[in-house]
Amino acid sequence: MRGATTVTTNNREEIFECVAELLAAISRENLLNTEDIGAVIFSSTPDLNAAFPAAGARKFGWTQVPLFGTQEIECPDAPALCVRVLILWNTDLRQRDIKNVYLHGAASLRQDS
Repeated sequence: MRGATTVTTNNREEIFECVAELLAAISRENLLNTEDIGAVIFSSTPDLNAAFPAAGARKFGWTQVPLFGTQEIECPDAPALCVRVLILWNTDLRQRDIKNVYLHGAASLRQDS
């Protein structure tokens, strides 16, 4: 499943707070159990370097989940200060039944979700 959020400033605590908010929303919307997660990939725009989003997931309590982080390319059309997540999840749900979550300025990324 996918999701994304934005922060207002390149600030460690705000990155952690927004990652926690995003993961909580994804978990709530999909009844996600961390035991069913194979891995999580975070990406962040180049203007975010105050903290690793994966560190925010650890602080959120995802201590046993395999996490990976990467930086996105600079793209003039990309939203600023954005963290995206791709969760590789073991589920029997069909793709159309999975609820992807886009918060704050990232809501414009998936207007169809």
